[in-house]
Amino acid sequence: MSHPLRIAILTHSTNPRGGVSHCLSLAEALTALGHEAVVHAPDPARRGFFRAAACATVSVPACRIESRSTHDMVEQRVADYWDWFSVPKNRGFDLYHAHDGIGGSALADLHGAGLVPPFVRTVHHLDHFADPRVEARQRRAVVEAGTALCVSDGWVDILRERYGVAAGRVSNGVDLGVFSPRPEAADAAVRGRLGLGEGPVLLAVGGREPRKNTLRVIEAFAKLRARHPGAQLAIVGGASVLDHAAYARLCDEALLRLNLGTGRGGAVVLAGPVPQAEMPALYRIADALAFPSLQEGFGLSVIEAMASGTPAAVSRIAPFTEYLAADDAAWAEPTDADSIAAALERAIDPRRRAAYAARGHAVAARFDWAASARRHLDHYAAHLAAQLPPKVAAHA
Repeated sequence: MSHPLRIAILTHSTNPRGGVSHCLSLAEALTALGHEAVVHAPDPARRGFFRAAACATVSVPACRIESRSTHDMVEQRVADYWDWFSVPKNRGFDLYHAHDGIGGSALADLHGAGLVPPFVRTVHHLDHFADPRVEARQRRAVVEAGTALCVSDGWVDILRERYGVAAGRVSNGVDLGVFSPRPEAADAAVRGRLGLGEGPVLLAVGGREPRKNTLRVIEAFAKLRARHPGAQLAIVGGASVLDHAAYARLCDEALLRLNLGTGRGGAVVLAGPVPQAEMPALYRIADALAFPSLQEGFGLSVIEAMASGTPAAVSRIAPFTEYLAADDAAWAEPTDADSIAAALERAIDPRRRAAYAARGHAVAARFDWAASARRHLDHYAAHLAAQLPPKVAAHA
């Protein structure tokens, strides 16, 4: 870029989710390159973002929502964003970049009212909503964007097929200074707090959600534990703006049916959201990452685990098949608990660990946030040029 940009980056919450983490890391990399990238998110709890960031952040004032309706939640969060950006002093950015349907819907409304210019939208993944009003919001947040981006080729194809939108391709990243196989003093404290023993320890990231395939992970773990009585499964995360309570109850019923005790030191440790500072330790403590998702935009946890020297058991689906070779991970058919159990068994095999660690390190080394930021800047330049009159654009 010929001059520093002011970039408003919008995400759906301040909680530890993959998309939110992506926004913070991208903004930090853009800031390091001399731009002013400001991450915005609705913050009804007024607690700020889940981690400190080396970029500017804005906790957008947001109302608490009593309703469990997804439609009510989406409309309120869009209204929260409208209230914030309708104030002139909160605008003045060169570029607005939404990373989810809520931010995209808000920017579509604001652009329609002439308050913000055409916006950029990154689609990490799309959900299916039974409520047609929410589906319509999701669609509008994509098709009305001036520029659409995706972090995987698979989602580029989906946007073209579903909406007729030609999306650009960007990349994810991992901070090798944060996620590393080198043990630290804090590792033992995290192990002790959660009651994690000698294991093998399996780590599942993302809470109990249908997309994360948690129910089959639990069923697969029960099969593995029959061969490894000391095995433990730590399920971390789960701070979502969507309501997954019904699915969590199915997971709880499976834990009871399979006689898998929970709690500190139990067979299954339901850790919930944990401080971001503990995640590197959890990856190092784990003998393997259990990540047989049914749908992902990219799967940041996979390269974070690999950067930490931890083998990953992943679904044989895109996007994993886009950036992982046959020997990089233990592959599973995500709809088959037996296949997941077999993949977990391969991932924890001590005879394979060194090879998985070496290949994982090579995978993680390909994903650099600075390179991701530079690729974004190319797309930003094209997006901004497209807004100029033809004669001006020709000389820009």
